[in-house]
Amino acid sequence: MKSPNPKSLFLEKVQDRMVVIAISGKSGCGNTTVTRLLSQTLGLTMVNYTFRNLAHDEGITLQQLLELAQTDDSFDRKVDEKQVELARKGSCVLGSRLAVWVYPQADLRVYLKADTRTRVERIHQREGGDIHQLLRDTEKRDREDHQRYLDLYGIDNDSFDFVDLVLDAGRMNPNEIVQAIIEKLGEKLGLDAKP
Repeated sequence: MKSPNPKSLFLEKVQDRMVVIAISGKSGCGNTTVTRLLSQTLGLTMVNYTFRNLAHDEGITLQQLLELAQTDDSFDRKVDEKQVELARKGSCVLGSRLAVWVYPQADLRVYLKADTRTRVERIHQREGGDIHQLLRDTEKRDREDHQRYLDLYGIDNDSFDFVDLVLDAGRMNPNEIVQAIIEKLGEKLGLDAKP
């Protein structure tokens, strides 16, 4: 009789419990890519509720929602509250800029970091455009997001030393990041995650 595959046993043990993994990082760090890949690898639900989802739920366009959100903080709060609500429903990988802050009870909290240049190059590959303008836009967005999170929640998104795992997305590819997360999850849950 063939012995069981250790990777399969690990996946079964993860799927048999309530597990929430929260992943955060700034734009261009690969949050969505890693969240999707990790959720697929572990067979867990992906939670990544965004302004786009909220606009659909509200019956308005994304552009309309973004305009309303400039003067009404309730839209930010709705997105974050919905993510928490979805995460509480069952095992999942929760990916958002604030996931590690808004869902502190996650079994594993991961922060993806990368320098601004790397992030801008990734955004450029994904969206195109003038790289110099993207750099200015990204720096502006970082400043605005930072201030908005401080104003809304008292969250300093440049302070993430409380998380379980910080990974440099500029030095690792998504598969390497997912493997590092799985190993850390196994360590936290007392399971062998090595293939």
